[in-house]
Amino acid sequence: MAHVIDDTCVSCGACESTCPVGAIAPGDGKFVVDADSCIDCGACESACPTGAIKAE
Repeated sequence: MAHVIDDTCVSCGACESTCPVGAIAPGDGKFVVDADSCIDCGACESACPTGAIKAE
C-alpha cells in the first residue's frame, strides 16, 4: 500500500530526499508519490513538517 500526499503539502521537498527508492517527485502544486515505486517504508511520513503524507 503506497503513501499519498494530501493538499496540506507546502512543496518544501523534505520528503523527496528521505525516500530511499526515489518514489516522490514534484507535482502540480504539491509533491506526489509514485504508487508503483513506493515500498511503504514511512520515511517520508515522518519527514513531512505539515503531516501531509499518510498511508493510503
